[in-house]
Amino acid sequence: MASYKEIVTKAIVGKGKKYFKDNYFLEVNNKPTTILGCWVINHNFKGYKSGDKIGVNGSYDVNIWYSYDNDSKTMVASKKIDYNNQFAVKVRESADLSGDTDIIVRPLKQPNCSGVNIDGNKITFDIEKELGVEIVGETKMKIAIEDDEDPWDEINDEVDEKIEKDIDNSVNEEYID
Repeated sequence: MASYKEIVTKAIVGKGKKYFKDNYFLEVNNKPTTILGCWVINHNFKGYKSGDKIGVNGSYDVNIWYSYDNDSKTMVASKKIDYNNQFAVKVRESADLSGDTDIIVRPLKQPNCSGVNIDGNKITFDIEKELGVEIVGETKMKIAIEDDEDPWDEINDEVDEKIEKDIDNSVNEEYID
């Protein structure tokens, strides 16, 4: 007959992902003629618990390479962007978030420039990213315990006269001399 025991362990008790698309602008001294490239680097982030929501603080640098003066000169404009995004992550019923929880954030899609436009001396650009959040907390699970243990099998070495004779014949009595 089986009985049950409860085990308290850490496990993923909540999980979710969210897509973000944000619009920014950057003013430059020279009137851009053509956008030659846009890239995002140095993405840093950290998750935290804020009441019943999960927050992510982060930042990244955007570099926009453009030409000006009728495409005769180039310049790179940079901007550091800080963000704070909130998630409403669904948590499993059996989870206890009042204790110690860990927030794990993963970029499912790194920040990427998806569109750039020129408006006079202003460059507008769209950055899209997707973040995944996991909440690791304490949870309980029940397991069945078997009261009756399976019997041990008896192991017998089967040695017959032929095997004993072969062993005796293979021993070199003058080995140590």
